[in-house]
Amino acid sequence: MGYIDYSLEPRSDIAFVDMKSFYASVECVERGLHPLTTSLCVMSHGDNSKGLILASSPTFKKVFGKQNVGRAYDLPFNVHTRKFSHSNARRQGLDITPEYIRFIEAWAKRTIFAAPRMGLYIQRNMEIQTVLQNYSPKAEVHPYSIDEGFVDLTRSLDYFAPDKMMSRRNRLDLVSGKIQRDIWKKTGVYSTIGMSNANPLLAKLALDNEAKQTPTMRANWSYEDVESKVWGIETITDFWGIGSRTEKRLNRLKIYSIKELANSNPDLLKAEFGVMGLQLWFHANGVDESNVLEPYRPKATGIGNSQVLPKDYYKQSDIELVLSEMAEQVAIRLRKRQKKATVVSIYTGFARDVEKKSISVQKKIDPSQSTKVLTGYVIELFRKKYTGGAIRNIGVRFDGLVDEIYTVYSLFDDVEEIEKVERVEQVVDDIRAKFGYLSLQKATSLYENSRTVARSKLIGGHAGGGAGGLDGLA
Repeated sequence: MGYIDYSLEPRSDIAFVDMKSFYASVECVERGLHPLTTSLCVMSHGDNSKGLILASSPTFKKVFGKQNVGRAYDLPFNVHTRKFSHSNARRQGLDITPEYIRFIEAWAKRTIFAAPRMGLYIQRNMEIQTVLQNYSPKAEVHPYSIDEGFVDLTRSLDYFAPDKMMSRRNRLDLVSGKIQRDIWKKTGVYSTIGMSNANPLLAKLALDNEAKQTPTMRANWSYEDVESKVWGIETITDFWGIGSRTEKRLNRLKIYSIKELANSNPDLLKAEFGVMGLQLWFHANGVDESNVLEPYRPKATGIGNSQVLPKDYYKQSDIELVLSEMAEQVAIRLRKRQKKATVVSIYTGFARDVEKKSISVQKKIDPSQSTKVLTGYVIELFRKKYTGGAIRNIGVRFDGLVDEIYTVYSLFDDVEEIEKVERVEQVVDDIRAKFGYLSLQKATSLYENSRTVARSKLIGGHAGGGAGGLDGLA
């Protein structure tokens, strides 16, 4: 602490707002059920034993001990029959007793499995953004994801909490409570808020490490709380920005806690991590000079698309069909951004019962945005590595993006033919942009195992609930 003079650090009044189990809460509200006491799970294929768990209510998590990401077969019961599954339970090493089986089956029967409706979730998010913008200008509201975001209340705090007899800390808590109530009145969804009269980092840490356990679902951390609260975070990976790989590197420096990180030699951290090491040191001391008004926007390095197939794909021709469809979708996004790719990558993951390593391979190419050319490379890469086996996960990615003005021709290229194909692809793009993606399709989209029509109804890779749009083409 002796290194930092907090009187010289900037101060702002920040609220970090997080919707509690957002997708699951929206589904509960739509059914007239309480979001905090109902056992509900949003499953990729609804009530299906092969589905992917996308979100779950607090009660579901508490009863079944599951977080938002997982598969139906990770649950101790069969989703479709609601009967206890001994094989699932044994796979997880659970202690199976008659009492436990009765407990699980009782809760399984009252659990609701909902198919995702991304269109509905986006609509509720827009309503929440409207609430937040009632308290701060749009430029001072920074969405962090669909269910959380920062609000800078520095300039509006005096208006919404004018009583100067109250401390600024208490006034921030008062306004944050009003925000929670307004969100609940508008959407029925409960929210958790991490607050700080210092900076966004401390607001985020307050949210993650205290607010979710308080009766009000609010907590405030400021510079005065660094020693007692920031340094008191028990698990180092619970600190924002520190994952398991960074933890291992810190452990090699004999750093095992946030307190040790904060009191370590910043020069050693810089030697190990570069500039990132200094940032870790400052963050451990509660210092963050980022500005909510100037949010970080990562530089785009590539464009990709991935999907979990609805069933195991055994035939190579069916797998190549889906790969081709995905290559076309990503190529359209390239042209929309006026970019060309110089690296093509594919990923295919095998079904659960196939004992093979997933295929992950890439290839450098001459700059291209052509569906025909890029699809050719995708299929070429797949054929070089695939030796059989059921596939369940597929991904296609184009990297090394350059401006579309860059073109490389060889002496053997038919330039007129290349330009003709480019013009046709642009016309097709224009028609789809005007009349919808399905307005022009290849005949292969009618094949049983084509994914084009099904994915055209998705938003963000999930069911849109009637307001769909092909994933990745927005």
